[in-house]
Amino acid sequence: MALTPGTRLGPYEVLTQIGVGGMGEVYRATDTNLKRQVAIKVLPASVAGDADRLARFQREAEVLAALNHPNIAAIHGLEDAGGVKALVMELVEGEDLSQVIARRAGPSGPAGLPLDEALPIAKQIAEALEAAHEQGIIHRDLKPANIKVRPDGTVKVLDFGLAKAMENVGRDFSPAGHAGSKDPAYVPPSQAPTITTPAMMTGAGMILGTAAYMSPEQARGKAVDKRADIWAFGAVLFEMLTGARTFEGEDIAETLGAVIHKEPLWSRLPTATPSAIRTVLRRCLQKDPRQRLRDIGDVRLALDGAFDAVSLQGTNAAGATSGGRRVWMVACGVAVLGLLALSVPVVRHLREVPPLAAAEMRLDITVPPAPTADPASVALSPDGHTVVFAAEFEGRQQLWVRVLDAASARPLAGTEGSLQFPFWSPDSRSVGFFANGKLKRLDLERGIVESLADATNGRGGAWNADGTILFAPTSSGALFTVAAAGGQPMAVTRLQKPQQTDHRFPQFLPDGRHFLFYARGTPEGRGVYVGELGHAEARRLLDVDAAAVYVSSGHLMFVRDGALFAQRFSPEQMTLAGEPYIVVDRVAINEGVSLAALSASTAGSFVYRSGRRRSQFVWVDRSGNVVRAAGEPDDVLALNPSLSFDGRRLALQRNVNGNWDIWLLDMELGVLNRLTSNPGTDTRPAWSADGTHVVYSSSRDGVIGLYQQVPAASERAELLLANASSPDFSRDGQFVLFSRNAGSDLWGAPLTRDRTPFPVAQTPFQERNGQLSPDGTWIAYESDESGRSEVYVRPFRGPGGARQITAGGGGQVRWGRDGRELFYLAPDGRLMAVSFQVAGDGRGTEVGVAVPLFSARIGSAQQGPNGAQYVVSPDGQRFLLNTVIEDPSSAPITVVLNWKGAGR
Repeated sequence: MALTPGTRLGPYEVLTQIGVGGMGEVYRATDTNLKRQVAIKVLPASVAGDADRLARFQREAEVLAALNHPNIAAIHGLEDAGGVKALVMELVEGEDLSQVIARRAGPSGPAGLPLDEALPIAKQIAEALEAAHEQGIIHRDLKPANIKVRPDGTVKVLDFGLAKAMENVGRDFSPAGHAGSKDPAYVPPSQAPTITTPAMMTGAGMILGTAAYMSPEQARGKAVDKRADIWAFGAVLFEMLTGARTFEGEDIAETLGAVIHKEPLWSRLPTATPSAIRTVLRRCLQKDPRQRLRDIGDVRLALDGAFDAVSLQGTNAAGATSGGRRVWMVACGVAVLGLLALSVPVVRHLREVPPLAAAEMRLDITVPPAPTADPASVALSPDGHTVVFAAEFEGRQQLWVRVLDAASARPLAGTEGSLQFPFWSPDSRSVGFFANGKLKRLDLERGIVESLADATNGRGGAWNADGTILFAPTSSGALFTVAAAGGQPMAVTRLQKPQQTDHRFPQFLPDGRHFLFYARGTPEGRGVYVGELGHAEARRLLDVDAAAVYVSSGHLMFVRDGALFAQRFSPEQMTLAGEPYIVVDRVAINEGVSLAALSASTAGSFVYRSGRRRSQFVWVDRSGNVVRAAGEPDDVLALNPSLSFDGRRLALQRNVNGNWDIWLLDMELGVLNRLTSNPGTDTRPAWSADGTHVVYSSSRDGVIGLYQQVPAASERAELLLANASSPDFSRDGQFVLFSRNAGSDLWGAPLTRDRTPFPVAQTPFQERNGQLSPDGTWIAYESDESGRSEVYVRPFRGPGGARQITAGGGGQVRWGRDGRELFYLAPDGRLMAVSFQVAGDGRGTEVGVAVPLFSARIGSAQQGPNGAQYVVSPDGQRFLLNTVIEDPSSAPITVVLNWKGAGR
């Protein structure tokens, strides 16, 4: 029943109502005997009218009244007057914590409390919980609305134990309305806490504020102990620091689902949050109560150290005395002791029950038969349960996942396109990857893909528990970090010039701050390095052929001469020990990017792909029949062939020892000769119109540019055009067509003295691999304007727009020598031919029906951002292909479980 002002309950005179909820109405009242203000909670009729419940409530209230702590709101007694039964409690002035947090929010969104304000509040909450737990009392409903902050900064925790005292009181959220429901949204009445303010209710009356702080075991309707309070404390502390709830949803079912299944967005924590606080939060918010902190007293000890550390952050360099350093050491010591205390129960348990050594096991995952753009794009989740890899799906590259206990792999919607190098979030619930010039993340539960940052030629990423993603946005440059929620990338590493050209494929070590990465460059500069966030310098560990992987058995795995090696490695000292030994005789490697088909989990398992790639240049006719070979089979990855106009020499790029250089193949003798050998990346060769020069893209001076070089013994190269790549020349030698803006736009330039560039195809989409028609008036190119790669034509310099040539996807377009036929590669690997004719006015075009010729059999090279991997003969009747003899993209993915390694 509602009480009006002036109503008397024994010696208490009601003044005004201050709250209402499932556990009763709350009023401000005056104690006329002691002349003090109190809070009166009127019990619901379901309790007041039930003798058994009332007796139980009486017993619980007596226990709660025994709590005597400065941070706990006291219970004065029970009052029974005129049929109204009420609990009399201490009246605490001031705002509740939810109001304090809300007051910090600005127009741009939530904002947390400053550390020097949040940590003292957190410490007082922890002390209140510790005092209650020592008396065997669990709060069960800790949330900001149940925490008052007085004007003098004193914290009072309200409603201790009332959730238990109000057994079987409150809203029944089971769909059937009965106890024992198995529905995950069901909240047992015994654990349905109060609603302290009407604003916390939705239109449907569901309790969102409480559900957000329930522990997973509470949300599942299981029995709880003091660890549920520790979980709620973590949720409250997270909200204080970030201004946002740890777990959110549109209704109670979605909120509880987040509590049970999702991880907090750790990236929301302020960057200045001490590592001890981050550790405390993660241990408090472990979903498995067995892995959670066992005692809130351990939290208080850690908070003591962390708070002292925060107080020193404002000390400037001039004021940092030796005494200050002693305080810092003591503070860190207290924090370390507190955290060490957390491990005692675990160590004791391990001594009591020694774990059984699980046998090593291996299994193969069969992949789709279509080739992948990169057989090394495979990643094992941190929990060791799921493998993600790149494969083809309905003519498009796409990410696939295979849960180890599932029967088959499945494609991931939203990941279509030119993509590579997936990596996992630390909670194994999201996947980062690179597609269409962006770094992206996929939430596996919600199926939502988000773009996080620009990454024109991404070369790998890693994700730590603090919500930081470390990644290589381009194929030439340093590593950057970006928040897992997106933001402005920041450079982390610094190249050692001129020995290094780029850093790529990072992997975080267990502490989440140190990381491995691979550097490319000269033999003196390339190899596996270890770096640290906040420090630009790095230290080389070893010189190998590709990025290394740390395995939780305490080993570093790496590839040398095609074999997979392991060597003991200490992530604490960052040192190698013992001798390396072979684990697998042959593992697949993408030489073009220096990445092995290898990934490891934190659960002691790893995956790899066997095999090697071998190819050979062959001439085939329009039916795909081999006419003759050109050169010998090659184990080295070779791409982007360009045939001289006289047909005697083939320029191509090859990757040797992790570095791309330009090579020349004598078509008559079958002999390969190196043209370039500098530490920069030299790619995409093209012959000049007169056949005297080879022009290629190079990063030798730190900026991509076009260099021209006479094929001779001298390596003297001349800069032709800066900020340019992927050249193609008009037959008359007057113009060059090239790519700009990281390969996303097409530009042209006259080959006169001024060489002033002009845009040719410049849109918000990616236009690439441009080819000039033999008469120099048209260009053919690829664009993703439709959402996938299609072939287009447009005038080179004259008026007119683009015309789409393909309808089902296509790329790697080439002109026939007479300009009347276009060739391209379909998504299924077939080489297609389509007739092309210009209308009489020189503006319109007539395009014929595409005719399939044959399956190109160029393997993984048929996908991705490279140019055309074939050459058309002058008469258009033959094609020079770098035909794949062996392709690791069709090899299964091998999973190794319970690997302990040797050399221990």
